[in-house]
Amino acid sequence: MKRYEGAVAVVTGASAGIGRRMALDLATRGAIVIGLARRRELLAELERELNRASPRSRTQPCDVSEIDAFTTALGDVEREHGRIDILINNAAIEQPTPVGVPNGQLEPYRRLFETNFFGLVAGTLAVMPRMLERRSGIIVNLSSDSARAPEPRASAYAATKAAVAAFSESVAHEVAERGVHVHVLYPAWVPTAMGMSGIGPDDSLPPKLVRRTEEQVSELVMERMGGARMEINAAWLPLLAPIGRTLAPRAYQRGMRRFAAR
Repeated sequence: MKRYEGAVAVVTGASAGIGRRMALDLATRGAIVIGLARRRELLAELERELNRASPRSRTQPCDVSEIDAFTTALGDVEREHGRIDILINNAAIEQPTPVGVPNGQLEPYRRLFETNFFGLVAGTLAVMPRMLERRSGIIVNLSSDSARAPEPRASAYAATKAAVAAFSESVAHEVAERGVHVHVLYPAWVPTAMGMSGIGPDDSLPPKLVRRTEEQVSELVMERMGGARMEINAAWLPLLAPIGRTLAPRAYQRGMRRFAAR
């Protein structure tokens, strides 16, 4: 089991779901964890659990879409501990954005981009200079398989996650020879509150080949981050979507449009 003894790790969106699991697993593996999220009551519960494995760990309420507050929180961690070794940009929100709605507005798009993309970019840029100075650091940015195979009625979410992937890949190439590892995590479908929010009462769950648990995703990240691979893929089947779209575009489009019709 890979250890992170004494490493200072910040996890956003740490109050629930994958973020919570990764924060706890980092603490169990020896890291000092600072968990950031919006929900105070869940953070208080998380902090008690973190402290059992890592007494210097703590949590802090923070909305990553409030850029100044987020970057200030990261600066406070660096002053407190002298560095940030690991940043996991996990915080994200999701909202259906169907087209053709009367009085359709840009506001949902702006809101999703502020949290899912601009917050992540701000965090990455905030910690990067010191990581480059030390020639050491790990950043994990969560994308989604929606970036590879956008689903109907989720154009804003898919666009934010595609932007995350493009941004992270570009930065990863830029800093790879300077001691900093930037990863893009594709966690597959996980039955978190966000994941289940898109499942209607008459809908079936996604196929088992694309389903993973919080524990499986976190274990994969713990073992692979800091390694040579830029992408961390929790499931292999979604990797075929871009291939199918390229080699059999009409069949791919028919499948997605049948999905839209449901």
